[in-house]
Amino acid sequence: MHDGPPVCDYEGSDYQQTFWDTGARAYEDASEARALRALLPARGRLLLEIGAGAGRNTPRYTGFERVVLLDYSRTQLEQARARLGAGPRYLYVAGDVYALPFVPGLFDAATMIRVIHHLADAPAALRQVRAVLEPGGTFILEFANKRNLKAILRWLLGRQRWNPFAPEPVEFATLNFDFHPAAMLAWLRAGRLEPRQVRSLSYFRVGALKRRVPTRWLVGVDALLQPTGQWLQFSPSVFVRAQAAGDSPTAAPGQFFRCPACGSAALSETGGHLRCEQCGRRWAVREGIYDFKAPV
Repeated sequence: MHDGPPVCDYEGSDYQQTFWDTGARAYEDASEARALRALLPARGRLLLEIGAGAGRNTPRYTGFERVVLLDYSRTQLEQARARLGAGPRYLYVAGDVYALPFVPGLFDAATMIRVIHHLADAPAALRQVRAVLEPGGTFILEFANKRNLKAILRWLLGRQRWNPFAPEPVEFATLNFDFHPAAMLAWLRAGRLEPRQVRSLSYFRVGALKRRVPTRWLVGVDALLQPTGQWLQFSPSVFVRAQAAGDSPTAAPGQFFRCPACGSAALSETGGHLRCEQCGRRWAVREGIYDFKAPV
């Protein structure tokens, strides 16, 4: 069940293989790994990976005791489970970012990498993230920057109609948004997620350059430039490390999931599903994946 803004569903997609494994994205992947290494806490208890997909970044969260992979697409989670295994360290959850199926204050960290550019209501999603983080928890966000050097040049040359300096998002394709950094940082603060560190990366996202210059060189220079994002953001990709600000509820011992329909944490697992004791809805648990997309 989805009653909120439209959702970009990767159900049945081979995105991991076509875009990352064989799509000449080694430079971007390695640059993001550098950013995560710099921004992630050295250790933690429970991390929520929002839009985990097939688990490309999941092995990078080595300092956390447990990782919850959440994605709207069940088939993406099936691919992730096949890659990562079914051990107790990973928990696979199909669900909606606009109605996260977790009790408030459950996680001490969360990430959202290459996801928010698919969200028509980014502030609403950020409010959901804040709700499931404990006070002081870490949130790492990646977003597509509309005010990047290529977009500015195209606009100045008259080859692009939208203004990269305007604060509103630009939807360059259906459910594909670029955001102005100032607007995104303001949304984070409004959602009680206080930005602490900003990094700009993927400066060299140019096909001809990637074909001619060794990846390790591009990644090395990119890593040197990433900290400049604290003052200026002109790269196509921006990473933000934010901290959950203010007071909020923390999860009671033993509580984990909540019903995304009614919000109750009174769920009992039996017979291959979770049953909400308050509203009676049942949510499937199949092949190691908790499915909160629609009740059964």
